[in-house]
Amino acid sequence: MAHYATDCWDAEIKTSHGWIECVGCADRSAYDLRNHATYTKEKLCVRESLSEPLVTEKLMCETNSKVFGPKLKRAAKPVQEYLESLSDADLISIQSALSTDGKATVVLSGTPADGEYDITPDMVTIEVRTITEHVREYTPNVIEPSFGVGRILYSLLEHSFNVRAGDEKRSFFSFKPAVAPFKCLVLPLSGHPSFAKPLQDVARRLRAGGVPARVDDAASASIGRRYARNDELGTPFAITVDFQTADDGTVTLRERDTTKQIRASIDEIVELVKCLANGSTSWDDVLSKHPLVNTSTNNSTA
Repeated sequence: MAHYATDCWDAEIKTSHGWIECVGCADRSAYDLRNHATYTKEKLCVRESLSEPLVTEKLMCETNSKVFGPKLKRAAKPVQEYLESLSDADLISIQSALSTDGKATVVLSGTPADGEYDITPDMVTIEVRTITEHVREYTPNVIEPSFGVGRILYSLLEHSFNVRAGDEKRSFFSFKPAVAPFKCLVLPLSGHPSFAKPLQDVARRLRAGGVPARVDDAASASIGRRYARNDELGTPFAITVDFQTADDGTVTLRERDTTKQIRASIDEIVELVKCLANGSTSWDDVLSKHPLVNTSTNNSTA
């Protein structure tokens, strides 16, 4: 564990290479501010005015300056700072030693006056004092997260990679709509001139609604092949403009993972895609309310 941390946690993802660390979180406590304060001799803390005074009892060590300074000389200040930094348990140990042995030995390290010093009962008073605070002072603690973006993206790609049952050459990424680069594909059944206007209208309405949409109007390739190559990009939905669109204003909506399709009006399909993209509805909910369209293009790439 790092020298600055009081605790550390890792988040790991299981991949084909085993478990890999993708996130590291370190509890730095107040390490940085405390050290800055030590070396700059400035108080680096938050001061919060209290609506009501906070009354507490605390075990404190008070030095007798008339005896403490002359006995310890140049070590007086480092020893005093050391005593003031001790916990209640440590102060109780010193108090016990003073009572039973008539002295307590403190050891300084990392100071200009390193060494052992004897403290006698006439030098200090250790007792419980009542403290009334009108201003609360504290040093903020820090939790430091570190994300391995490359590892997370790799794991996302690996976990999302799939192949069609019975055809290993037909691969696709099953990205959730929230992370798919494009949420919807818009394409015409063929290059027929009557498809151009509704095709652009659907794409414009999706983009205006905040749905990233991609148009694939390369009619030289079959509809099945265009579905397949956009499945490889992980695009979760596809809207197809066909000859029935010109007759009744309806289009088909295809879902990538199941390859199932429904048909509805352009208005309804656009709203459905918006809801599917933002996660407010699911494909199962859509299928429960709309009949499937029987099509031979779902599983064909010819």
